[in-house]
Amino acid sequence: MVLNKNAIGAINLVALLLSVPIIATGIWLMTQAEISCLNLLNWPVIALGIAILVVAIFGIVGGFRKIQPLMVIYFVAMLVLMVLLGALVAFVFSVTSHGSAHREPNRAYLEYRFDDYSGWLGRQVHGRVRWARVWKCLSSSDACVKLNQTFHNAQDFFNAPLSPVQSGCCKPPTECGYTYVTPTYWISPINMTADKDCLAWSNNDQLCYGCDSCRAGMLASLRKEWRKAGFVLLATLFFLACVCVVGFCVFRRSQTDELFRKYKQGQHSSSYT
Repeated sequence: MVLNKNAIGAINLVALLLSVPIIATGIWLMTQAEISCLNLLNWPVIALGIAILVVAIFGIVGGFRKIQPLMVIYFVAMLVLMVLLGALVAFVFSVTSHGSAHREPNRAYLEYRFDDYSGWLGRQVHGRVRWARVWKCLSSSDACVKLNQTFHNAQDFFNAPLSPVQSGCCKPPTECGYTYVTPTYWISPINMTADKDCLAWSNNDQLCYGCDSCRAGMLASLRKEWRKAGFVLLATLFFLACVCVVGFCVFRRSQTDELFRKYKQGQHSSSYT
């Protein structure tokens, strides 16, 4: 019984440790500069990680102290949290299943189109109020400023692997036909196309922050980082499920052993009466 008690406590300790990569994933998402202006996933992930941490602590206490009601609550709560984590992982891969980049001739960087991404993600950046907050955040960052400090001629700029946000927000779309002067200053063509992104470009501080290409660049970065986080969460969920199944089996075994011990004690006592 002591072995079972210690085993349950140790298994629940592993469950507690598995909350660490979940919390770390949420914190990591917050530190990614290109998507820090659009915090959608990090807080739900952190909240789930903290909840699993707290529940695992109850499981450790219940395991070592042999508190059966607390263990029942632990297993039920952990099951609910694993279902929620699984739903979150499924959601992440669902909304990031769409999205692609487009290569233009004689350009190392890629172009991004808003319509390539899922409707749910698109709605997070399409509202005027929502995008105004993102716009303000992006314009206060140094993503575009760094381009002027790094590239001093057109060829170096065209050969640069720009990030999605830099490609979408800091320059006009390549198809518009603008002529390069600096990374954030371009001469408009004589025959301007009717594409709204081409018309939205401005050489002042506005740049292309109001363009759909900027929204698409933000979504491309978000998709990339969310899928990385999704794989970490999926792996953690798998190991957490394995730990909980093993813990439940050990718990059931300990309960069976306890009932058998009490039964033998009852028989032993009755033999003396």
